[in-house]
Parts: sequence; C-alpha cells; structure tokens
Amino acid sequence: MAFKKDYYDILEVKRDASASEIKKAYRKLALKHHPDKNQGDKDSEEKFKELTQAYEVLSDEEKRAAYDRYGHEGVSQGQGFGFNAGFGDIFNDVFGDIFGSRSTKRSRQKKGDDLRYELKVKFEEVVSGASKEIKFKRYEKCDSCEGTGAKKGSKPVICPVCKGTGEIRQHQGFFTIARTCYKCHGEGEIIEDPCPVCYGTGRILKERKLEIKIPAGIDDGNRLRVSGEGAAGIYGGPAGDLYVDISVEQHRIFKRDNENIFITVPISFSQAAIGCEIEVPTVDGKTTLKIPAGTQSGSRFTLKGKGLRRLNSSLRGDEHINIIVETPVDLTSKQKKLLEEFAQESGENTHPLKKSFFEKILSKGRG
Repeated sequence: MAFKKDYYDILEVKRDASASEIKKAYRKLALKHHPDKNQGDKDSEEKFKELTQAYEVLSDEEKRAAYDRYGHEGVSQGQGFGFNAGFGDIFNDVFGDIFGSRSTKRSRQKKGDDLRYELKVKFEEVVSGASKEIKFKRYEKCDSCEGTGAKKGSKPVICPVCKGTGEIRQHQGFFTIARTCYKCHGEGEIIEDPCPVCYGTGRILKERKLEIKIPAGIDDGNRLRVSGEGAAGIYGGPAGDLYVDISVEQHRIFKRDNENIFITVPISFSQAAIGCEIEVPTVDGKTTLKIPAGTQSGSRFTLKGKGLRRLNSSLRGDEHINIIVETPVDLTSKQKKLLEEFAQESGENTHPLKKSFFEKILSKGRG
C-alpha cells in the first residue's frame, strides 16, 4: 500500500490555515511546478498532481472536515480523485483572474457621460428661489436607429470570430489563455450595416433646453444634480447625470454669511447723539429701525428672521446692521461756531468713551 503524504504538508500550510491561505499556497506552488513550465520533468508533474489533489480536498469545507477526522480514508471512499474531471473548476477558481479563463464578454450598452454646467444666479433669486432655463449640447439617442447603431431594418450580428463570447481562447497544455476579441472588442456583436445618421455610434449631438429649479437659500459653490439629463448611453445604455454648479452674484449692499446677511448703514452725528428712527433695507423690503440716543459708531443691531432661508428648510437667518456715525465735513463758519459752543458746553460727561480712555492712560502712568 503506497504511503500518501499529508495534504497540509504538500501545500506547506498549518492545519488551522484559513481558506484564503490554502488558496494562496496552492497558487504559489502550482505555478512553480506546472508541467508547461517544467516540460519533461516527471517529478514536477507528479508534484503538481499532488498539489492539485491536496487543494481539491482542503478547499472543500466538507471534504476537509472528513480528512481532518479520518485522514485519507475519509475522502477516498467512493470519492476517487479524478484529476482531469475536477481540474477545470479548480484552475478557474485559482487562476481565472490571471489567465482570463472566465468569460470577459462586455455589454455593448454603456452609461452616458455625466455633464457639468455653470449657472450664474442673482442674489435676489436666492431669496425666494427661481426657475431658470438653460441650454447646452449633449449626445442623445439616434432616432433613426433607436440607439442600436445599425441601419434601420437591420441589427447587430453575432461576431463571426469569437462566436459571441467576446474573447478568443488558446489552449496550451493545462492553461487556457483568453484574449479580448479583436473583431468585436469584447462585445460579442458587430454592426455590419451602420446607421447613416449616427455612423454606427447610436447617438447624435443635439441642443437641449432644460428648466432648472433654483431652491431658496442656495449658496455660491453649491451643486445641483439632475438625474438622467447627461449624455445618452451608448447602444441603449442609461443616460448620465447633469451637474449644475451654482455661482451667486454679489449684491451691491448685502453681504452674506450662509443664511445671515450684513449691511452697513451710515447715520449723522446728530442722529447718533439724540436718537432717531431710520429706514433700512431688508430682503423683504424696507423696515424701520430705532436708533437710541448716544449710539456709537460700530454699534450693531440685529433683525431676527430677516436673513435668507436655510437651504432645504423653512428657517431663516438674521440681518445684522452695522452703524457708522459720519463726521460732518465742509462746515460753514456758523456750523463751526455752533460746534465750538457745543464742545465748550458739553464737557467730559457727554463723551464717556473718551473720558474712560484717558482715565486708563492716567491710571497706568501712576502705576
């Protein structure tokens, strides 16, 4: 009775090796001892058979369990190893990704390209949303051949070279080497009579008009995706998508930070001193703002909920109003005299910021 080597020793793996480790070991050793690589070497041929037999058992969960429990007896009873019978499946499993033994036929249908369009939007259109019509060119399905690429009344035929498989196979010993068919380029079909309108491409270039919905609150740099409005697919494949990149024009008065807006409003010296009511612009129209007496330049007032809508929400931001107190210029002699009299009458108590500033300086000097 011939002595049989341990399958784990043949593959040079431990008994607790994982399935991926067993496959990796077989792949490495089988390439090394393959008969085509070692022609005339009987030892390599025998080694290759042992490796394949060991892998057939250890790569099968049930066979491996029986082998671990009963040894060679557990997998030989009624299960004689047929090298030629099981080799094809084993070879495809381990080497298919290298030698192309799996089918490589490609579908003629391919998704169309995605398109990009840059759209300028006015600030006012951001406030409440808008609809804008755009025009662009894209490939669309040829009406004459309905996207097949074949002349009307005809259709693609099976490739005579690869017989529709998309690949050409050559057998070299145990190896099966597959290459993409040169005639149909892996598609399995060819067009013998191309469409005269699209020249066999299945698509023609057309101008497309499309209405784009601009949501309220959209910001500069945002992108809208319009599904299925890109280029038509090849040979009836699905269309790509259209991506609309938004560019929001700057407003001459309002400055934006997300959904909040900012505005700078000048008031006169007298308005700041005695207080007043002024009209200020908002995105909804003008509104009245009360300026309290003694307001300083740089003061900020906030109008809650008077900003822009948050994108995809009913919530709104705020409007922030920065006050700038203007210093009067080009004074008349009478105006200068009145201001001089005011300065003499006012004293330090009417200039609290100035008084505080100089007090801090004097305090620091004493320290």
